[in-house]
Amino acid sequence: MNYILFDDSSRMDLYPMTLIRPVSDIRIGIMTIREKWEKYLKDPVSILTDKYLSAKYPLIKGKSNILINASVCPNPNLVKVITRLKAGQALVCEDYIIAYNIDENDLELSDTSDDARIEDTDKIDLEGLNEIACDIPHMKINYPWDIFSFNGQAIKEDFALLTKGRKSAGISATNKVIAGENIFIEPGAKVECAIINASEGPVYIGKDAEVMEGAIIRGPFALCENSVLKMGAKIYGPTTIGPYSKVGGELNNTVIFGYTNKAHDGFIGNSVIGEWCNLGADTNNSNLKNTYDEVKMWNYTQEKFIPSGLQFCGLIMGDHSKCGINSMFNTGTVIGVNANIFGHGFQRCFIPSFSWGSSVSGYTTYDIAKAIEVARNVYHRRGLELSQLDIDILQNVFNLTFPFRKKVKFVK
Repeated sequence: MNYILFDDSSRMDLYPMTLIRPVSDIRIGIMTIREKWEKYLKDPVSILTDKYLSAKYPLIKGKSNILINASVCPNPNLVKVITRLKAGQALVCEDYIIAYNIDENDLELSDTSDDARIEDTDKIDLEGLNEIACDIPHMKINYPWDIFSFNGQAIKEDFALLTKGRKSAGISATNKVIAGENIFIEPGAKVECAIINASEGPVYIGKDAEVMEGAIIRGPFALCENSVLKMGAKIYGPTTIGPYSKVGGELNNTVIFGYTNKAHDGFIGNSVIGEWCNLGADTNNSNLKNTYDEVKMWNYTQEKFIPSGLQFCGLIMGDHSKCGINSMFNTGTVIGVNANIFGHGFQRCFIPSFSWGSSVSGYTTYDIAKAIEVARNVYHRRGLELSQLDIDILQNVFNLTFPFRKKVKFVK
């Protein structure tokens, strides 16, 4: 069987986290959604996404194909039903499709369209398909704030999946540990002189990661491979630090996708931070309004601030964005891709992609050539090369997000 993860209409609602990646590459818990499906299915998957991403994430067709909604996270019961779908069967839940089985001749109905958005997968004609109503509880990620809201459950599920039948590396006696049975340390990881409380949820330390002296961790928590938790850091779960990141200061219920630095003091809470971001020293965000009201956040589909349903909601920061020292972000702030932000005082609650400046001095457009040059330099520091595919994606995002920059007052 050939498995394909497809992006549904939630893709645009998940902007800016899905501007440079398909929905399946969102990290929630320990792994990305794609990694979870491949682990459960024991097979590789391909991706059906927007046209400008498809060169990097190609679609592979088979004679028999099961298409799975990429915004749905797998669990054992759901996987069992999906893998048993017969040709012409569709698993549906309320107003969205979870999965369906079609042959290669019908797959062309779901090909990406020529524009920059994918909508066809929500308009699949189910006539002639045998619909099966899904009553299996599952996580579906519809908005960026769902990522940190569901992160605790996702960490617990990923922890069970990744550690089943395996033995953790030993925990050094220099650490103060509570509920050590809920702690798993991968080979090559270093953890010394830390306080780890896993009584409220598991703690996972990835391969070759490091927890420095004086760090205080309360689970659920995941520190992914080759990441560093710096001295004296304070972590409140459920929090995930993706691979190749450096984090210090205070984090609470935050997901960092990876390759990101928040190396100094400052508070980030109820937030999602993309890849290749850099947060200057003493960067802070508010995660609770003084009035204790529900937080509204910018939505790219409706092009306005919409209710999040949450009282605690902090910062959503897209990939490649950076902020200077002492940056302050208000409750429910959304920052796009490749924004460069600095200056005193609270920043705007919506900062479009490729913005340069501050709420005080005003914003100009971050020149795309300069942004690509900076991205290339950042990659080089990690021993990586910025590919032409990545450059093409950034160029497409620059063009795609132009209308949103028009909505913010820019200085000449």
